[in-house]
Amino acid sequence: MITFSRLPILITGSAGFIGSALVRRVCAENPSARVIGLDSVNDYYDVTLKEYRLAQLSKLPNFTFIKGNLADKSLITEIFVKYTPQIVVNLAAQAGVRYSITNPDAYIEANLIGFYNILEACRHSYDNGKSGVEHLVYASSSSVYGSNKKVPYSVEDKVDNPVSLYAATKKSNELLAHAYSKLYNIPSTGLRFFTVYGPAGRPDMAYFGFTNKLRAGEKIKIFNFGHCKRDFTYIDDIVEGIIRVMQGAPKRQKGEDGLPIPPYALYNIGNNSPENLLDFVQILQEELIRAGVLPQDYDFEAHKELVPMQAGDVPVTYADTSTLERDFGFKPKTSLREGLRKFAQWYKDFYCKEK
Repeated sequence: MITFSRLPILITGSAGFIGSALVRRVCAENPSARVIGLDSVNDYYDVTLKEYRLAQLSKLPNFTFIKGNLADKSLITEIFVKYTPQIVVNLAAQAGVRYSITNPDAYIEANLIGFYNILEACRHSYDNGKSGVEHLVYASSSSVYGSNKKVPYSVEDKVDNPVSLYAATKKSNELLAHAYSKLYNIPSTGLRFFTVYGPAGRPDMAYFGFTNKLRAGEKIKIFNFGHCKRDFTYIDDIVEGIIRVMQGAPKRQKGEDGLPIPPYALYNIGNNSPENLLDFVQILQEELIRAGVLPQDYDFEAHKELVPMQAGDVPVTYADTSTLERDFGFKPKTSLREGLRKFAQWYKDFYCKEK
């Protein structure tokens, strides 16, 4: 197992939802580790939220933040030369299924060119006999499962039928990582995240958007007439899973032909317990009322609309997490109500302050 003591660790997407939470946890628990964060702080969603996360991280003495674009190859090269990270966690990406339909350029730049730059930097970290990167961990997505009918989704399933450009870029990341692991013996692990939620999350996610609209007195659209199921995974569980995986790099070993067997792994991180969307919004409503975001007499029925499925979406996400449990002894444990209660309280404190 890798220990974080005194290690330089690069975490990209450090102003993002998952990235900032991971930085906080790693820095707090490993004061001798040096964590370098990279983020472009783009305006895909409200920049003030990213600035809020960064303000929290700025208080950490062992954290260094660099504002920059993953697609800037010279910058990535410079970071690797200057800081020589031994663990790299690539969480920077253009996220969102629906946005990829109207803004494909952003996905090609961040998710393909950006990830290629990370892989190249990892490859050259071994130049001139240097020990280089010990482990590359990168974000994939449950979206790669596309319209698979078999549930729960297993990392052994064939995933050759993406239904969005976003999913296609994430599957491409897995293929690129495998090729680089094979060619250059780079230990790499991909993590397929399942619907991550929690305080200071992404406003483009359904639970956050629902909350904004309900608070504004607008109607929320519940797709597939409420028959969608999602494997909602609380942010603290995601971070715990990432940290365990960071410490357990796939082993370098040679095959019978004397060539490296790719030190490559893939895991699902999900709650292994899909929730019906109608049940989800019912719990969300109850917790928003409890936190005081919505009034006690809020007429929820008058503010919801059941509509058909939208392009690029899938009816169910459901993670088979057995390999993660087997290899790392970890399974998410936060209940949906507990997680939404923490989100609702954070939302009240952040958005509903007294003027």
